[in-house]
Amino acid sequence: MNRTARLYALVEELRAAAPRPVTVSALAARFEVSARTVQRDLQALMESGVPVRTTPGRGGGWSIDPRMTLPPIHLTADEAAALTAALAAADARAPYAGAARTAAQKIAAAMTGPAATAARHLAERIVTLPSSADTAVRTAVERALSTRTALRLSYADAAGRHSERVVEPAGLLTADGRWYLIAWCRTRQAGRGFRLDRITAAATTSEQAEPHDVGALLRGSAGADAVRPTTLAALGRLP
Repeated sequence: MNRTARLYALVEELRAAAPRPVTVSALAARFEVSARTVQRDLQALMESGVPVRTTPGRGGGWSIDPRMTLPPIHLTADEAAALTAALAAADARAPYAGAARTAAQKIAAAMTGPAATAARHLAERIVTLPSSADTAVRTAVERALSTRTALRLSYADAAGRHSERVVEPAGLLTADGRWYLIAWCRTRQAGRGFRLDRITAAATTSEQAEPHDVGALLRGSAGADAVRPTTLAALGRLP
């Protein structure tokens, strides 16, 4: 078993045992490698963002939070290649672009044989221009949306007027190659759209945001006819 396959197998072994921790010696015996190799692999998983953790002492070991990972998803070669290409081509200025790049790398690492070769050749033909996007702003917007917390931001409108706002993020709108944060503005007491490239600074707060419907906030605006992409609509129907 090569290292890539072993890393994925380690994650699944920990998922199967969760929430009970598994010792390094047990994992070493399971995969017929040295304890040092397992320790190095687990450290690599932790550094790559996989939610594995170690508990010291008697009865301790390594464990994983199954709520933070996905079970194996079986993709066809064409599906895996398409996802790799789409994620690799994601606009560097778009929200979650960083996560898209690491997801593409994980898919590529899991592929073998002709499918891996086809995906690699396809990725080699996709190029992007460097982005001047403010990654700190994008990260703050992503975090506020994910944690449902209020966001403090500095904004410059189309006329160049600057303002300070505290907003409650509701969702994202993409149109004509630009991204907008749709939110309830506490300052204006109304729904507003903020172009991400016009947000000059942003910081998350510890204040919980009220839930707001994106469609309701867009009603009566230029984005009133916006629809959810069909590829995402299915996610809204998950239990």
